Amino acid sequence: MSTRDIIINKLREAFLPESLDVADESHLHEGHAGHRPGGETHFRVYIVSPAFEGKSRIERHRMVNATLEAELRGSVHALAIKAQTPEEAGR
Repeated sequence: MSTRDIIINKLREAFLPESLDVADESHLHEGHAGHRPGGETHFRVYIVSPAFEGKSRIERHRMVNATLEAELRGSVHALAIKAQTPEEAGR
């Protein structure tokens, strides 16, 4: 299973998102710190979930980072996060 698939599965299980997109942006970071051949080091996450209601942006990021703790300690070098409530996303 790819790192991207693991991230998707963990975020789906933890947040039951209405919308989720996980993009591997490793190819944009060739030559930068943390990049490895084969990618799967730099990801961008867009997630919309009611679980974020009443939470600050920092709290939301901490929630996502805690869910992906093992990946962030392992193969994932960088994770960009945009976490919104359904209302914020216009749903």
